[in-house]
Amino acid sequence: MTEASSAVTMDKIVSLCKRRGFVFPGSEIYGGLANAWDYGPMGVELKRNVKEAWWREVVRTRDDVVGLDAAILMNPSVWEASGHLSGFTDPLVECKECKHRFRSDHVESGKCPDCGGELGESRQFNLMLKTFLGAVEDTASTVFMRPETAQGMFVNFLNIQTATRKKLPFGIAQIGKSFRNEITPGNFIFRTREFEQMEMEFFAKPPEHLQPGERNDDEWHEYWVNLRFEWYLRHGIRKENLRLRVHETAELAHYAKATTDIEYLFPWGWGEMEGIANRTDFDLKKHSEHSGTRLTYFDEQSPAEEKHYHPYVIEPAVGVDRLALMFLLDAYTEEEVGGDSAGAGKGETRVVLKFHPSIAPVQVALLPLSRNEKLTPLSREVYASLIATGRWNVEYDDAQSIGRRYRRFDEVGTPFCVTVDFDSLEDNQVTIRDRDTLVQDRVAIADLASILGERLG
Repeated sequence: MTEASSAVTMDKIVSLCKRRGFVFPGSEIYGGLANAWDYGPMGVELKRNVKEAWWREVVRTRDDVVGLDAAILMNPSVWEASGHLSGFTDPLVECKECKHRFRSDHVESGKCPDCGGELGESRQFNLMLKTFLGAVEDTASTVFMRPETAQGMFVNFLNIQTATRKKLPFGIAQIGKSFRNEITPGNFIFRTREFEQMEMEFFAKPPEHLQPGERNDDEWHEYWVNLRFEWYLRHGIRKENLRLRVHETAELAHYAKATTDIEYLFPWGWGEMEGIANRTDFDLKKHSEHSGTRLTYFDEQSPAEEKHYHPYVIEPAVGVDRLALMFLLDAYTEEEVGGDSAGAGKGETRVVLKFHPSIAPVQVALLPLSRNEKLTPLSREVYASLIATGRWNVEYDDAQSIGRRYRRFDEVGTPFCVTVDFDSLEDNQVTIRDRDTLVQDRVAIADLASILGERLG
């Protein structure tokens, strides 16, 4: 088995995603809707695993971060206070010939990238998606689909601090849908108008309120940058495909003191995966001013004279859809294999997604050698025993030849296939096939769950 020379392309990923049920074009039977995508059975499991891996890292294994699920629709004043209504814009140009629109900072010349026509003057385009509440569609009933989950955490700061009695530093995390009326969405699921975010607001003491030995905001920022970068490596992303990029002063958002991006090397070049920003005390101050509610923390041990203050905020923020695409790209492999039970004929190419087990949509496939009725009872029994552990997503498949089924599970990234054959009826053993090495081991059914546990971690 040798790795083929096959640089992964977006065409290969898009084709595999539709063929194997990861991602489908949205509303496809009606001609689709530009840059809208539906996640199929494998895509749903992939996204779920990504979200659970993030939640486990950021919330479940810590005692200083709690969760929130804030409403998508919020009082419009939230977006006025945050600056989104006035400043959440991109520079837009429109072609005078074909009427296509582009971000002016993404157009290298003054000509239309699509038809070569003349471009009009640049103007600012607000990315907020609006809708209406109530029976009358007028200005008074206008609300906005949230462009980020962060503001829900800021406006609930006081509620959560009071309910949980958390002391600084502590964080609030959220996973949820966001919406942006992007001018130029594209690159499959990398940039879309409807997307899912994972954000965490980590509230820390401002410099003047620190006790000796406590981390300042700069140190917390560095801490979260390093912790988040290591998360990618632990879940199987190759280090050579990742880098950290520190924002220059001129490109910092108006609320940020510092921002570091974790970038991934996509087929089209480096792209942002996650931003970790030091937002200082901007957000809580703005919402305090606009709402009239004092969103401060009372610190009786503060060395400063004023014991009430607005905490600083460190924010790691990442898109679930981008992470899903990154994991797909990084796992995609083509290998030349011999004509054996690997599922490919001699000299053929095997496509395999080498997901880390924590990310793989299906961790174990239970495969009877055939649909022979003699194999079904034992196969179902073994399948039920694996499901009962509650540790893995296990799929049962007895359709087509065993070779074709191996190929299918290679392409969806399943680490191990377990085959029940006619010998199993006599010796109570099954065969475990390793996705990456293609090695097949014969093991006792009684030991199967423990052996899989050791291999899957």
